[in-house]
Parts: sequence; C-alpha cells; structure tokens
Amino acid sequence: MRGADLGRAAQQAATALGKLGGRHCSECSPHGVPGGAVCRVIPDPRGYDHIIVALSGGKDSIASLIAALELGARPETIELWHHDVDGGGEGFMDWPSTPGYVRQIARAFRLPCYMSWRDGGILREMLRDGTPTAPVSFETPDGTMRRSGEGKPGRRLRFPQISGNLAVRWCSSVAKIDVAAMALRGQDRFLGRRTLFITGERAEESPGRARYAIFEPHRTDTRTSRRRPRHVDHWRPVHGWTEAMVWDSLGRHRIVPALPYRIGFGRLSCLGCIFMSADQAATFRLIAPDRFARFAACEQAFGCTIRRDINLNALADRGRPFPAALQHPGLVRQALSPDWAGPVLTGHWCLPAGAFGES
Repeated sequence: MRGADLGRAAQQAATALGKLGGRHCSECSPHGVPGGAVCRVIPDPRGYDHIIVALSGGKDSIASLIAALELGARPETIELWHHDVDGGGEGFMDWPSTPGYVRQIARAFRLPCYMSWRDGGILREMLRDGTPTAPVSFETPDGTMRRSGEGKPGRRLRFPQISGNLAVRWCSSVAKIDVAAMALRGQDRFLGRRTLFITGERAEESPGRARYAIFEPHRTDTRTSRRRPRHVDHWRPVHGWTEAMVWDSLGRHRIVPALPYRIGFGRLSCLGCIFMSADQAATFRLIAPDRFARFAACEQAFGCTIRRDINLNALADRGRPFPAALQHPGLVRQALSPDWAGPVLTGHWCLPAGAFGES
C-alpha cells in the first residue's frame, strides 16, 4: 500500500466529511430514520474509541476498511474481526484459504485481527437434533473467551434455506451476526466507550440490502443504560458504491483479491453458498468433488434440498465450470488450502476473472 496515496485520499475524504457532518441528519432520531427511509449520514470515524471492521475477506469488506482509513480513522483504534463459519473445525462450508487471506490483509495494514466462531460452525448447527445452539468463542486482546449456547434444545437437520428471512436463512445470523453481537456484549472494554462497527453490505447486491441504513445504532447499543452503557454505531460505508468503485478502491491500493475471485467466482461467499448458481455449482463439483458429494448426501438424508426446486447435482448439471478454474489448477489448489499465506499486495494489479461476474 502506498502511504502517500492513502494520505491524499484521506485528506480529500476529510474535506468531504466536514461538509457532510459526522452526525445524524436533522430528520433522523438517534435510533433510526422515520418511515423506513435510508439514512445517508456519514459518521466521523475520528470520534470513536474503537472501530471494528467485520472483514470477510471479500472485496466489499476490504473496501469498507479502506473507506474508513481514507476518512481519517485512526489506525490505532481499528481492529479486524473475522467470523469463521466452520467454527474452527473441519472445512465444510467455507473456502479453506479465507482465514489465511484475512490474516495476511491484517498484516499488510498492520492491524490486529481477532477470529470468532460458533463452536462446530454451520455443520454442527445444521446437524442439531435435540440440542441447543452451540456456544460462541472469540479472540480478544487478552485471550480467547467463550459464551454459552443459546435457546432450548431443538432440531434442524437441513441446510439453511434461500430466503430473505434470517430465521430461515439462518447461516448468516447463527454464524456471523449473532457471533459478533455476543463478542461485543462479552467484552467490558467496550463499556463506556464509543465504538463504530463497520460492515460491507452494498445496495446494488439485492433489494433487501438496498433498504439497509448506512448509519444506525448497532444491535448491541445500550448508550442510554445506566448500568452497562455501550455506545455502538453501525456503519456501512460502501452501501451506495457500485462494484466498479469497489474494484477501483482495491486497485488503487494494489490489494490482491482473494483466490476465489481469481478462479472466476463473483463474490467471496462460502464455497458451498446456498445461493450458488448453476455455474458455481458445476465449479464446486469440479474442484472439490468430495465436499460436493457430502453436500449432496446431506440433501438426500434430510429429504430437503437447499433450493426448493432442484437438488445440487441437477443444478451442477445445468452449469459449466468457470474457465479460470480449468485454466489455473494451481490457484484452485491454493484456494482449497487451509495453510495459504501468500502475498496480498502487488505491483502489477489487474481485475480478477470473477470481477463483474455472477454474484
């Protein structure tokens, strides 16, 4: 990363910030906007004691980190949080190389990185039969902490289902959103302080995400509490960005995209993402046949497919593997390696094969 480039961008962004004002607009209350409207306010990241960037390793989360830095966020206040959806155990849903990529991004930016996970990950939750949801573990500056599981014993025995309802598409809530909330609530270092929680959702991705507020109190916010006040704001800095703007951000700072982008995937979701297209399913079956077969076997055992209208094998039959995955077997092997620790900065940046593809 070029410090001079970052400095100039930060100066320009700070000027823009001064014009916009780092506070709620006059029509917004401190706890939301009226009538379901989207708040367009840009907060001033310089006014926070802690800044947490939820870093999936995807292009949007990295662009969100860059946006915060370019708006003057103090690096000493920033920490990166990555939610390991496989729970630190056997690889099942996610790309094995993703945790290593996130750690390399943290090293490149010289920022601390803390992992968090639901014990046993999505697989344990999916196989839950007569047991409660598993506990959450999370790294902190003082070591790893653990919080007990949630709710009463219950039964799933099915994949998360494609839906805008997070109770149905429970992978996001169980493995990411709730994990982050428990990590925030479980650390007293956030009490009596101002914390900015940053995520990378973009309006362009879906109608549901288009309705998200850019800036609002986080679900863990208790700023009015007398006993345990915790001021936590939630900011989505790239909400209004196009994909081209995101790639331009990574390109300006010469950040190597995560390996799945380079073999043709349009976004860094899980390898076994429930939203996979026919071409993604065909690529999944080609590059990770054993894992794909396990997914297909689970569908059959549950008597319930991920997609209501078709099973995974039939979906893969409809698609074609991404050409880049066929042309670059070495990159495929790296993407499937849990030991990946390659460079994330380059002097010869170019768009990956998956840019502007299926997402």
